[in-house]
Amino acid sequence: MNVATYARRNMFRRRGRTIMTMVAVAVAVLIFCLIRTMVIGWHVGAAEAQRDRLASRHKVSFTMQLPHHYIDDVRDKSLFPGITSATWANWFGAKDPQKRVPFFAGFAADVDSFFETAHEMQVEPAQLEEWKHTKNGVIIGDVLAEKLETGIGKDLVLTSDIYPGDWKFKVVGIYKPLRKTVDRSSLVLRWDFLNDDPRNKYSKDQIGWLLINIADPTQSGEISRAVDKHFEEKDDQTLTMSERAFNLQWLGTFAAVLNALDAVSLFILLIMMLILANTIAMSVRERTHEYGVMRAIGFTPKHVVGFIIGESALVALGGGLLGAGLTALIVNVAFGPLLEKEMAGLFPYFHASLPTIAVALTAAVVVGAIAGLIPAIRASRLKVTDALRRLD
Repeated sequence: MNVATYARRNMFRRRGRTIMTMVAVAVAVLIFCLIRTMVIGWHVGAAEAQRDRLASRHKVSFTMQLPHHYIDDVRDKSLFPGITSATWANWFGAKDPQKRVPFFAGFAADVDSFFETAHEMQVEPAQLEEWKHTKNGVIIGDVLAEKLETGIGKDLVLTSDIYPGDWKFKVVGIYKPLRKTVDRSSLVLRWDFLNDDPRNKYSKDQIGWLLINIADPTQSGEISRAVDKHFEEKDDQTLTMSERAFNLQWLGTFAAVLNALDAVSLFILLIMMLILANTIAMSVRERTHEYGVMRAIGFTPKHVVGFIIGESALVALGGGLLGAGLTALIVNVAFGPLLEKEMAGLFPYFHASLPTIAVALTAAVVVGAIAGLIPAIRASRLKVTDALRRLD
């Protein structure tokens, strides 16, 4: 008799207890995968950032503006030959006055260069051409269009968290995401429309941040330093960094939340281990006489340890497989697409990957083996005579 055969034949001797333990492990695996997917979803914007793109903002704070003419210097090939294209944008902070979508990302961008530089947001050429001829035109994501119940050619009235009054727009295009990091619930309006409006008293002839594409990603650090050095003697200095660093800087405001989620995921594994340890301890106590008989007929203490740990790991594996199935069904099929639709600004991509599920499954088996270790060692150290005396 080998370890696998013994574990398989004995794991359902207490059917109800084993099934409940496996369900508990499955729920723990599901929660672990959900938390890890949430953390990965937060970081996906940084992980998938383009290596050939830089972002530049005001050195003091993201909320402060830069003079509009900075874009001309950045585009000057004699100053920065490694830069292939550059554009800019301002935060608008759009809101739906009808409360269908209380808040979403809206920003004013250059009509001629934004979608050329931010090429991961694909727009049909005819729609781009229409945008250039419609000053109050906006291009929005497909998810936002569905939420706002609007489409190409329709009028749209929005408010802003910065600029007062109602803003009347016309939807002229819907962009398609070419990368999973793209927020499909954003709105892009024309910078010149915002800049020329008399209500714009906050950012007249100012830009919020610059997006810069470079020819050689290995030169990103050198180009960033060159840009900042060029503006260091100006009244408004810049802070230029890779797109990945730019995204991570924004995530830094949520660092405490992410660290808390990491701690919770480890706590889930601890709970799983305690549940398995309790189940295995009860099983060992019930079979003490049986182990004494096995020792008496020639099985060694190592065999007893292997049988108990093998059974614990097999129960954990069964629960882990059940949890993996629940993760694929609940997270990837039901919850993930809903979250991507309703909270696209925070989670543009929410999908439990195979590596995440594999890590959870492996962790369940390892935790199961560890949970059975102490009961196994205690059972192996019992004297044969003492074990045979126990009949309960």
